Amino acid sequence: MQLPKHDRYDYVPLSRRPDYAWPDGKRLAVCFCNNIETFGFLSGLGSDSASLTAPQTTRNYAWRDYGNRVGQWYLFDLLDEMQVPASHNLNSLLLDECPEIGERIRARGDEAVGHGRTNAERQDVLDEAGERQLIEDTSAGIARHMGGVRPTGWLGPYLAQTPVTLDLLKEAGYDYVMDWPADDQPFWMRTRSGPILSVPYSIELNDSPALVFRQQAARDFEDMIVDQFDEMLLQSAKWPLVFTVVLHPFIIGQPFRLRGLRRAMERILAKRDQLWVTTPGEIAKYCASLPAGVVPGS
Repeated sequence: MQLPKHDRYDYVPLSRRPDYAWPDGKRLAVCFCNNIETFGFLSGLGSDSASLTAPQTTRNYAWRDYGNRVGQWYLFDLLDEMQVPASHNLNSLLLDECPEIGERIRARGDEAVGHGRTNAERQDVLDEAGERQLIEDTSAGIARHMGGVRPTGWLGPYLAQTPVTLDLLKEAGYDYVMDWPADDQPFWMRTRSGPILSVPYSIELNDSPALVFRQQAARDFEDMIVDQFDEMLLQSAKWPLVFTVVLHPFIIGQPFRLRGLRRAMERILAKRDQLWVTTPGEIAKYCASLPAGVVPGS
C-alpha cells in the first residue's frame, strides 16, 4: 500500500539532527504570535463564542470586532509593559478598516506577517490564478500600511493551503511559512522555485482552538503556556527549540483572559536571560545564515 505523499520535506527525526544555538548561545527562542483579523458582516466564515456551527450573526460579528476595537489595544499595552517584540499575522483588509492598528505596529517596530485578505475566506478553495491574486492582494495591502515593506512570512487563514501554495509563496518573494505545525525546530521545504523555511507555529498553544473550539477555561490556557514553556526550556538543553504562544485579540483580549496571559508572561520573562525573545522573521533570517546541512532540508 502506498499512501499519498507531499514531497515537500524529508523525515529527519529530532535525535539525528545537527546541534546549533540561537544568537548569544541561547537554546530556546520565544515568540508571541498575534492574529489580527477582519470578517464580513453576516457573510463568509468566522468563529462563534458559543457554538462551533453557529451561522454568521450580528452577535458573533460584534464579538470578533471587540478584538480590534478594544482587546488589541489592551494587548499592545501589555506587550509594551513587558518590553516584548511581537509578530502580527495580518489580514490586509484589516489595515484598511483599522489603520490605527497598523500605525501602532509600525511604531512598535513589530513584524507584519501575511495572513490573507480576510478570515472570512479560505485560500484552499481557489484555483492557482485566484490564489496567486490573493497572495498579491495581501502583500500589496500590507505594504501600503507598512511603509512599503512587503511581508516575508505567511500564515494562511485557517492554516489552509492548496497543493501549490508553497510554490506561489516562494515565487511571490516569501521566505518562510507557519502553516505546517510539524516541528519545534525550523526546517526547509521544497518548492518548484527553491526552498522556503517552515517556522514553528503552535496550534496547541493557541487561544482559538483551546478557548473557543475546545471551550477550555482561561486558567487552563495559562497553565498550558507555563507547562509548555517549562518543559521546552528543559528540553532545549539538548537541542535548540522554538516556543510560540498564539493569540487572537478578540479572544485573549477579554480582560479575564488577559490577566492569565499577563501572569504566564511574567513567569516566562523571569528567565529572559536564558531566552531569545524574538519574532518568526528573525528566526527565518538566522536560519538562512547558518551553514548548509545544519537546518533540516538545507
